[in-house]
Amino acid sequence: MSSQSNTTLVSHFDCPGGGQVWVEGTILYIGHMRWPSGTTIVDVADPRHPRQLATIDLPQGWHSHKVRVANGIMIVNHEQLGESGSAEFGGGIGIYDVAHPSTPKLITKWRTAGRGVHRYDFDGRYVYLSPTVEGYVGNIMMILDLADPVRPVEAGRWWIPGQWKAGGEPYPWHDWPAPRCHHPLRMGNRLYVSYWHHGLFILDISDMSRPKAVAHTNTSPAFGHPTHTCLPIPHPLKGRRIMVVADEDVAKLRPSAPSFSWIYDITLEQLPVPIATFQVPGLDVDGSPQSPMSGCHQPAERFRGTVIPFAWFAQGLRLVDIADPFAPREVGHFLPDPADGEDRPSSNDVTVDDRGLIYLVDRVRGVDIIEATGAQ
Repeated sequence: MSSQSNTTLVSHFDCPGGGQVWVEGTILYIGHMRWPSGTTIVDVADPRHPRQLATIDLPQGWHSHKVRVANGIMIVNHEQLGESGSAEFGGGIGIYDVAHPSTPKLITKWRTAGRGVHRYDFDGRYVYLSPTVEGYVGNIMMILDLADPVRPVEAGRWWIPGQWKAGGEPYPWHDWPAPRCHHPLRMGNRLYVSYWHHGLFILDISDMSRPKAVAHTNTSPAFGHPTHTCLPIPHPLKGRRIMVVADEDVAKLRPSAPSFSWIYDITLEQLPVPIATFQVPGLDVDGSPQSPMSGCHQPAERFRGTVIPFAWFAQGLRLVDIADPFAPREVGHFLPDPADGEDRPSSNDVTVDDRGLIYLVDRVRGVDIIEATGAQ
């Protein structure tokens, strides 16, 4: 069990509209929510003096607010903002060579129909996407093989039966939000897939060409928040296999108290069982509705030990120890200053580097680099 941590601001890197942050070595990659900035690359070898190396901008009406890097390859999403984005640019992903981060080189663009790609995972060869695809309602799950990054090849796809409109599947959700694959994450031969107001799925991808559903569950009807991220924990805790699930505090089915995070036992993976929840202490006093973006957003997809850093929207960074998955507890936090003209922070994403430094990005203000001591 970890001790209570102390958090210290090391430095701040000012940049507009941060969506996602990712670190490889001492290079920080920032995806942006708002046009014209697409991706910013920053040298954080000296974390007290971050140094901008490069930027990649996008046409008006598009953004690339997500970024992942592995094996010298950077993947950024191209997703339409509103209805103004030119169809000529098109949705999909940009695949870049970042062997020299100061001079990123576009290898190719993989295009898809519709609004484009939202979130994804990337393991250095395969990309696990949430694209809109011709003939389907909403986003589906797709796997791309980048063995040759110049020529991405679809390795497999999966969707909820009913999404394939062009295939004649009957559509059963006329009185419910449309299905939307939000974020696949891979561990081993499984994908842990959040599906917004349709809950979560565990997929067997032993045969990537034919993903198979292993499990499904959904808390959205009861709690009204969409399922944002399903984060499998790579090591057993108290002899159990554990998955952390974040609900996002937006797009609520009805006025609700702030969203929170679930802890699931997936030891019997066909039957995911919620065994605990975590909410920021004092945030939800009596269950009364609060304004969106007050509660949970995104856990770090990289973490150390049993402490999971969370970006908790207006509540900043929360460090949650799940060593006892039946009783998660906060062991530290950091509340950023609001951006000029804003009344509260808007912490959107968080990641951790090999030195243990934490990178917390705000939707408006930029990135705070934070040192936490005691939470290991």
